Amino acid sequence: MTFRRTALAKQMAAQLLRPSFLDTSLRSGLFLSGQRRVGKTTFLATDLIPALEALGAIVVYVDLWSQPQANPADLVHEAIRKTLQDLQMPGSGLLKRLKQVTSVDAGVAGFKFGFKLAELGQDDGATLARAFSELIDQARTDVVLIIDEVQHALGSTDGDHLLHALKAARDAVNTRPGTPGHFLFVGTGSHRARVQELTLKGNQAFNGAVTNEFPVLGRDFIDYVLEQVRPQLGTMLPSADVTEAAFRSMGSRPEELMKALNILRSLPPDARPDEHLPTIAQSLGAAAADVELQKVEAMGPLAEAVFSRICSIGGDVKGVFTGEALKAYAAQIGREVTAQEVQGIVGAMTTANLLMRVRHGHYGVTDPFVEKAWQAKQQTEQMLRAGTAPNAALPGGDTAPALAPPSSPSAARR
Repeated sequence: MTFRRTALAKQMAAQLLRPSFLDTSLRSGLFLSGQRRVGKTTFLATDLIPALEALGAIVVYVDLWSQPQANPADLVHEAIRKTLQDLQMPGSGLLKRLKQVTSVDAGVAGFKFGFKLAELGQDDGATLARAFSELIDQARTDVVLIIDEVQHALGSTDGDHLLHALKAARDAVNTRPGTPGHFLFVGTGSHRARVQELTLKGNQAFNGAVTNEFPVLGRDFIDYVLEQVRPQLGTMLPSADVTEAAFRSMGSRPEELMKALNILRSLPPDARPDEHLPTIAQSLGAAAADVELQKVEAMGPLAEAVFSRICSIGGDVKGVFTGEALKAYAAQIGREVTAQEVQGIVGAMTTANLLMRVRHGHYGVTDPFVEKAWQAKQQTEQMLRAGTAPNAALPGGDTAPALAPPSSPSAARR
């Protein structure tokens, strides 16, 4: 079974399609960022898209992660063409649904477009502005384009042209007096730094659009999971409060929670789950974060020094390139350091999704979960040197047994 976030989806759908005065800024574009494996794609597919469609919107969904080597513009154009083709076909499922939730009357022949769909997006073909304008004029409803892992559109000429074409479509549709519908753009991504770049940089098409953190799963999800696993865990079922804290310590990732609960099944019958679950979560969380921490270490001592400085200050850090900072780096790595070197390191860590530019000259760690793990790692190393490091081993040994997972809600891919 899949955990549904119906209330959140309905709220977001209403904000997009029936905005209050304060929500009209969403028509400039909405970008949601969050770390991988917290349930973004699952939420889009099972909750947000159905909620948008229930309010009468036509939704076009594109997942750039599905074919990371493909041209993002090709994937988007293909998804749009498929939607338009479906609306041209009499009796298509999309056309039937649209007739049920809106007052549109497309007739027996379906929609008619004044351009060749095969040429959409090509140099001599129809622009996206024209395509969406004609679609909205006939459907007389809103169109929502959702691009999952939208940051993949960055870094190429085709991707840049695509984003500017979408911005032009937004402006062409939404600024028309008396438009029968609006064009809404929603982008999601797991690379927080690059998603924010889409709305913060002046040369980006969607500069000034709204950027929000993706809302991670909450206590209602914890209650749901515990109810599902109660038959398998029995006396090993932990309390909701302890489970929620463990879930947060693992970065609010459903898959990691299921691993932790699965480990509880291997404990002796007289074990106390509320005592063991925090340690299990700490170990699993450290293992998950270690993948990211190894990226920092692989970049060398200067990267570690810069990352440590940003982690130690926390949040929104200024002065990464100052003379004082350069002296601190030099003292840590044992040689002189130039501002150009630090700029290169910061650029590399931003590209690797380790750091993000909060605003001009200000940087922060992209994933708070990784930031805390780095701080804990540094603290542990200090304690090791002092001979007082804590034992963070899993209960019963150094490694957890490999067991089949208990029955659970569908795992979130991203």
